[in-house]
This record gives sequence, C-alpha cells and structure tokens, in this order.
Amino acid sequence: QVQLVESGGGLVQPGGSLRLSCAASGSIFSINAMAWYRQAPGKQRELVATITSGGRINVVDSVKGRFSISRDNAKNTVYLQMNSLKPEDTAVYFCNVLDGLGLLVGSWGQGTQVIVSS
Repeated sequence: QVQLVESGGGLVQPGGSLRLSCAASGSIFSINAMAWYRQAPGKQRELVATITSGGRINVVDSVKGRFSISRDNAKNTVYLQMNSLKPEDTAVYFCNVLDGLGLLVGSWGQGTQVIVSS
C-alpha cells in the first residue's frame, strides 16, 4: 500500500489562501491519479480534486476557480492550492492515490485541518 502524510492546514480568514501538501511513500509504483478529499463536521468525506499522472485535472464545482491541484512526480507529492477560502471550506482535508483501474490504493492518513473563520 501507499502511505500518505498531509500537511499545510491551519486557521485562515475568509478570502485567505492555504497550500496543502501530501507526500506519498511505499508502493508508489501503483500510483496513477492523486486526489484530495475533505470531510466537514457531520458530513461524509467528499472528493475535491484529482490529477492523473498525465496531468488531467478534475475539480468539483464547489471549488472550481478557487482551488487548484498539482503534483510533483519526482517527489511523489500532490498539492492543493486553496484561494478565496470560505467558511464552508472548513474541513479535514485528506489525500489519496488511485491505481490505473481507479481504485484507491492509499492508506488514509490523519488529514490536515482547515478552518476558515474570522
């Protein structure tokens, strides 16, 4: 399996920015796509953005135009740049990785907390 460590969360005011990072280790040969998820209090975990090894990106409508995903294949790291943050973006953010069949192959990490509040 692939181990994942997220970082970069914190407390930010509405309209602010944060950049999250997620480093993958272990069976990295199995990685095709890398993805960010989030889980708000009392809600189910939801997919936020994905990026394939070829650079194809998908971002959910709720963050489109504000969040961007990128990856550094040499470092096995995926990033989530979050701009114009809103209180509803408050959540624990997780990353995971998918193989060529679209199956999750990462062990869920502890995530990184993002709180958007004035």
